[in-house]
Formats: sequence, structure tokens, C-alpha cells
Amino acid sequence: MADATLDTTRPEIGKSLVVGGSSTNYHDVGEGDPVLLVHGSGPGVTAWANWRLNMPILAEDFRVIAPDMFGFGYSDSKGRIEDKQVWVDQLAGFLDGLGIDKVSIVGNSFGGGITLAFMIAHPDRVERAVLMGPAGLNFPITPALDKVWGYEPSVEAMRESLKYLAWDHSRLTEDLVQSRYVASARPEAHEPYHATFGGADRQANVAMLASREEDIAAIEHETLILHGIADQVIPLDSTVRLATLLKRADLHLFAECGHWVQIERMASFNRTVAEFFKSGLKA
Repeated sequence: MADATLDTTRPEIGKSLVVGGSSTNYHDVGEGDPVLLVHGSGPGVTAWANWRLNMPILAEDFRVIAPDMFGFGYSDSKGRIEDKQVWVDQLAGFLDGLGIDKVSIVGNSFGGGITLAFMIAHPDRVERAVLMGPAGLNFPITPALDKVWGYEPSVEAMRESLKYLAWDHSRLTEDLVQSRYVASARPEAHEPYHATFGGADRQANVAMLASREEDIAAIEHETLILHGIADQVIPLDSTVRLATLLKRADLHLFAECGHWVQIERMASFNRTVAEFFKSGLKA
């Protein structure tokens, strides 16, 4: 096990934790009760790209930890991943390596599906959870998700992919498009991404990230679910179904918002998540 700074000149590169021979790139800011942020699966995504607007605010009250999941960003590649248990085991080993027994978790999209699976596998290691535009149930793949997972690196393809994620396209500056394209085009980033998500049967990826409904219904944790009303990637009816399965869940819908609740409704996201983790549903 090793823990060292990789490259302080690149904001997306944080610390490196090696557990069981596999390296996880992660960010660790603030003090207090630990909050784990699990990013989504858009092309060129890293923990930094996903959570850069949220980490400084949440770190005012919590210790905020945001890893790159295997096959994303600057963590190790595992080639084609066919079982979400790989990522569940990554989180468990990662927390063990940091000496953390129990966390609250925020899971975004793909990260929501992994968070649900982690809650089922390790219920004693989770305090509360926030699921944002979450995967985790099997639903007919949306055209937007099919396009995003089928991404092949080019500036124009990145621009089109980001349009599926954002409601307000004025946020899609050329700097953002270029930075995400450069991140996505690295062979060590695109090859594992395409191997896992880019196959012909992308519906199978939705099923791979899904947990059994009876296992979801048995979850006892207080859970907050967030969803943008204009989300094209994860269907709202799937999120509503998830909210009815979880026995202790609240659902918040955000107007003028697509799949990027944490960006397009940043202030509301930061405030809502912080208040939930401080007080829970009983307040």
C-alpha cells in the first residue's frame, strides 16, 4: 500500500492509494465526518471534473473523498469490466486503505448504481446516501445514454455528448469541450472506457449496473434521490421507481436541469446534500 501525491500541476490528479496492487487516484479535502463522492460514466470524466464545484463547499463541513473509479481518469484500468462487483470491491479496499470504517456516499449516475450495490454488500459501512440521476435499476437504455456510452474521441463527438448531459448548453464552453476531449482521447482513458461501455449491446451495461429490486427494497439507510427534470440520460420514471423501492428515501426534482444536477443546480445541490448529511430525513 502506498499513498503519495502524483502531480500537483494537474488538478485532476490528486493522491494515489495502492491496495492489492491496484492504484486509485483520489482527492481528499476538508475535515469531519467522511463523505465519499462516486462520479458518473461520461467520456473524459474524472472525479475532479465531476465534483470540482462541490468539493470545496462540502469540505467546509466534511472530509470529502473523491476517487477515480477503475477504468476512469487516472486510476488503474481493469480492461473490460463485466461485473459491478469490481467497483464495489475497489471502494471497500480503498476505504480500508484509508482506515475509514463508515461513510456517507454521493453517487452520480453510474456512481449511483455502484453506491446502491455497495450499500447492499456493505450496509454497515454506509451512514447515509445521496443518489443523483442514478443507475441501479434495469430500464430500456435511453438514446442519450446509448450515444454517450458509444462515444469515439473527437471534438465534435465530445460536444454532442455534453449536450445530452446539460440542459443549459451555454455552459458548454469551448474550453470545457476541449478539456473533456483531451481527457477522453488518452489511450489509457478511452481504451478501458470503450471496452466496458462501447460494445454493441449497451443495454447489457444498464443491466450490469442494476441491483436486484428485492435487495434494494431491503436497504435500511436514509437516502436522498436527486434528479433533473430535463435529464435525457437516466429516465425519470426509473428514478421514481427507485424512490418507491427504497423504504427510507426522499426524492427531489430540479427544474431547468439535465443530468448535471451538481453543476447546473450547484448551489442547491451543495446546500441540500450538506443539510441531509447533517440532519437526515427525520429533521
